[in-house]
Amino acid sequence: MYYSDFLAFLGGWTSLFYFYLVAALVILLDQLSKWWILHSFELGESMPVIDGFFMITSHRNKGAAFGILQDQRTFFIIITIVIVIGLIWYLAKSALDRKNLLAFSLSLILGGALGNFIDRVRMGEVVDFLHFRFRFSWFGTEVDYSYPIFNLADSAICIGVALVFLDTFLEWRKERKRRKAYETP
Repeated sequence: MYYSDFLAFLGGWTSLFYFYLVAALVILLDQLSKWWILHSFELGESMPVIDGFFMITSHRNKGAAFGILQDQRTFFIIITIVIVIGLIWYLAKSALDRKNLLAFSLSLILGGALGNFIDRVRMGEVVDFLHFRFRFSWFGTEVDYSYPIFNLADSAICIGVALVFLDTFLEWRKERKRRKAYETP
């Protein structure tokens, strides 16, 4: 192995460390925010942040996104363990292959999954608190919609998934340009 190859190898591992650090930061921020909710709010208590639009509301969820699959704790724990193992492997592969956008997105998903996993294991439910309410008129009909309450881990997962789609699209475009360049005489 040449010295430059060795440095490139080490560089991949260094970037992997930073991506795991991103996941750890997501977990830390998620758990600190949930600790604040648990110690500052009664269940169901709400504090307006942006009047009528955004509230901090103490809520618990024993299910998945939007409250589906309630009281399936064991199922969620097993599924999360399997997903986390896959995320750790794919994150390492992506970081070592220098696919930085993909690795960053996977680190957000990993941090979010572990943040909610910690809640499920510790309490049997996930602490949610970010609450948005949309009120507007739509063609003369008044709309009053309260979006399902969520947390920072959920946000990290959603942003991570959106970035995976963006990375997929960008890679598809890059591959398409390569094919056109190869096919053009």
